[in-house]
Amino acid sequence: MVVGELLEETDLVVIGGGPGGYVAAFRAADLGVQTTLVDDNAALGGVCLREGCIPSKALLHVAHLIHDAADAGSFGVTFAPPKIDVAKLREWKQSVVERLCGGISTLAKKREVRVVQGHAHFEDSRTVRVAGDGAFRLRFKHAIIATGSRPKLLPASLVPPECCTGSREALNLESIPKRLLVIGGGYIGLELGQVYAALGSQVTVIEVLDRILTGVDDDLVRPLAARLKKQFAAIHVGAALESVKKTGDEIEVAFSQAGQRQTLKFDRILVSVGRQPNSDQLGLENTKVAVDERGFVQIDEARRTTDKRIYAIGDVAGNPMLAHKASREGIVAAEAIAGRPTVFDARAIPAVVYTSPEIAWCGLTESEAKQQGVEVKVGKFMWGASGRAIAMGRPEGLTKVIADPQTQRVLGVGVGGERAGDLIAEAVLAMEMGATAEDLALTIHPHPSISETLMEAAESVVGSAIHMLRK
Repeated sequence: MVVGELLEETDLVVIGGGPGGYVAAFRAADLGVQTTLVDDNAALGGVCLREGCIPSKALLHVAHLIHDAADAGSFGVTFAPPKIDVAKLREWKQSVVERLCGGISTLAKKREVRVVQGHAHFEDSRTVRVAGDGAFRLRFKHAIIATGSRPKLLPASLVPPECCTGSREALNLESIPKRLLVIGGGYIGLELGQVYAALGSQVTVIEVLDRILTGVDDDLVRPLAARLKKQFAAIHVGAALESVKKTGDEIEVAFSQAGQRQTLKFDRILVSVGRQPNSDQLGLENTKVAVDERGFVQIDEARRTTDKRIYAIGDVAGNPMLAHKASREGIVAAEAIAGRPTVFDARAIPAVVYTSPEIAWCGLTESEAKQQGVEVKVGKFMWGASGRAIAMGRPEGLTKVIADPQTQRVLGVGVGGERAGDLIAEAVLAMEMGATAEDLALTIHPHPSISETLMEAAESVVGSAIHMLRK
């Protein structure tokens, strides 16, 4: 504390302007709570909007367009090789970001949410100090921590900082490297890998585990893996990174795989090995807020921390680190602060890998059921029997419904194929409504459509499949 600093008051301070923070602030304002939103960045939207979800999906749209144009040759429609203006592409991507950031800023003004650019640091359980253009202290009745997460880094002794970039830098599209190495076979690395492959890079992936997209069911990953095999130069799983060093204009990378040591050279390295919560540097030690060994803030069903006046939402409050989960948590926290009876009780949170083909799932996965010893009945429908998928030239997909064998209640759904991220919303609604496989099977779906595959998979569960032979 600096003597003479201005002390201001607010009913609620929300720290972090991402999809959790700004949603919480807006909901609180709608409920009549005087709200101040503090963020390090001048533009609201958080990492998701500025340098994550939105710009990556904008670039993925372009990548899918390029790949689809190449695939059209098999239909008898041939396009000339694309001419890529990287500067114009970067400008377009940024225009998408700025348009959405501007929309959020307008909504904040209309709701009379005070927005302050600066870094908030807790002095105690009732006060934060905001350091920015002009530092001041803010006394609050309640606070919501929505500071998100940041990329994990590999040790500098293994990967020197000058040899690598993160997802944020990769999305800036400063240049397109001829040879790109992606360290990490998770969804971020694969999405960005597809972007750069479409733009002309020879992409190689190194993953220390024995498969890409660990935790996702094998059969859902299979269609994507087959396509990546054609698009990428190589995917090395079970590969342990040994050394990275710069040699002239190249980066030399050594790794071991199945007891064999390999050395390859690249022009750029993208490190994508997960994210960690931004719970440090907030002064939480000056409050009663408890943080676990991984850095996640501990919360209850109302998103309240162990300090009764302080709440936490989004990535900083635990997995899954997903924007839509953070938004829902923000609404719950705001309503709890406004005195409404509310808890975070979602039965299903959808997860989507926005590659081409996409992968989406919600609820219990088939692999989790096996690991937990949970008896389930699984109905699958291969897209090779879908008229719509075949007409699109994308018959490699799969939809499956996981149900309780006694009650047929839907426990989970998985989709691997084009637009899986759009299709999964119906499955989430079904789970929230406590639907059974028969409910899905009896729901008339449009024909021909990809959404039919969910109905067909449910029919397989109940034993009434029409377009599959029963074994």
